Amino acid sequence: MTTKISVLQYINRFIRSLVFTLFISIVTTFYCAICLLAFPFPLRYRYALIAFWTRMMVCAMKVICQIDYHVEGLENIPKNRNGVVLCKHQSTWETFFLPSFFHQAAIIVKRELLWVPFFGWGMATIDPIAINRSDKANAMQQVISKGKKCLAAGRWILMFPEGTRIAPGKIGNYRMGGARLAVSAGCPVIPVAHNAGRFWPKGKFLKKPGTIQMVIGPVIETAGRTPEDVMAEVKAWIETTILKIDV
Repeated sequence: MTTKISVLQYINRFIRSLVFTLFISIVTTFYCAICLLAFPFPLRYRYALIAFWTRMMVCAMKVICQIDYHVEGLENIPKNRNGVVLCKHQSTWETFFLPSFFHQAAIIVKRELLWVPFFGWGMATIDPIAINRSDKANAMQQVISKGKKCLAAGRWILMFPEGTRIAPGKIGNYRMGGARLAVSAGCPVIPVAHNAGRFWPKGKFLKKPGTIQMVIGPVIETAGRTPEDVMAEVKAWIETTILKIDV
């Protein structure tokens, strides 16, 4: 799906990408200070601050980089229950976009991400589940123990089962943590597929204009099932859906 672009198109994309990078850097630096001051306040206020910032970034990308989005399946999000969201991970875009749709989502992230100046500090204010990937046994236990507390408090859990951003057209190693948490807590899973990596690729400065396709899948029940069975269904749905939308 690689296409050649003209010199003028390249310059246009470079300028827009540069403006967006400057925008996100400057805004995040100042916004982080506000979020840190909000630490003493209840989670709902801190989360609202971060959710506003993520929406601002999505809007900025739409205006500056000309990256729009189309979402299907919003009706699949239950209004009277919560659960675990397992999303394809291709880009940074989905980490901005999804938190606004799931109540006070607890995002499972690697611990080191919270050490990143400004961005990581701001993320810390919404009480994510930060794990040490080098200690797999304790990391899994932390996901389950803290995840259950978050679910009991009415929060959603947002997880990227591949663990890291995977290039479009590739399939990463789907880890079992989210499925194990869902089965252990007796809560449902919602799979999410998208092709954001086509427009904001991992490790790339240039952003490609276009429309991201995202599909929020139907609820997958976990009662009486094994984590392996649940994850197999999640993976099959996500990868099959991506083949349909990433054309």
